[in-house]
Amino acid sequence: MVKKKSKPKRNLRTTVVRGVLIILILLVVIPIFQVGLSRWVNPPATPEMIRFQWFSANAEARERGLRYHWIPLDEIPREQIHLIWASEDQRFFDHAGVDLDEIREALMESKITGEKPRGASTITMQAARCMYLWQGRSWIRKGLETYYTLLMELLLPKRRILELYLNVIEFGEGVFGVRAAAETFYGRQPSQLSKNQMAMIAAVMPDPKGWNPVDPTPRLIKRQKRVLRLTARSIFPWDEIKQSE
Repeated sequence: MVKKKSKPKRNLRTTVVRGVLIILILLVVIPIFQVGLSRWVNPPATPEMIRFQWFSANAEARERGLRYHWIPLDEIPREQIHLIWASEDQRFFDHAGVDLDEIREALMESKITGEKPRGASTITMQAARCMYLWQGRSWIRKGLETYYTLLMELLLPKRRILELYLNVIEFGEGVFGVRAAAETFYGRQPSQLSKNQMAMIAAVMPDPKGWNPVDPTPRLIKRQKRVLRLTARSIFPWDEIKQSE
């Protein structure tokens, strides 16, 4: 009796293995290229900007159109940077992208209150998510976010990460970056805003699609006051920006 040849099956298995290896290599290499390019090239768009243009259901925002106007870090008011840093990630210059202390504190608070752990995203993690990925919750996205975060900390100076973050973070449906936020909500350049207006812009960051700086809810006003308190109790380490260039 002649045995059936198993060569086609082996060929199929080899093809599948090679395909998986190619995908894994691309998943490793493409992010390195993207992050490395970001050191010198300002992003023309981000995945969230593309999502807004194609899929946003917010009629008012779609009528207004995408708002994204790049501004160099040196032209962003120091007070605005301080307010956002104080409210979002005061250990930005001390950690390597993932703030383990903040994660432990969030888990401890959750254990005490019995509530779901609050977010412990750093500025770098938020920048990675906004620059290269998509919004939403999944283990795949979280894994990619961590990888991009570590690459950003490895390949980019802290100054550049902060500059990218302040330009691509969302402040409202279709409104990206501090300059676009100032122009859209207050009709002014960032340098022309009052401290309270700057604090209100910083306050909407946890829920940019749900809050409106010019029509604040009592909860948003409460958060604005918290941002002002945090800023008053902290000193922004400006020297760290120079050292990270």
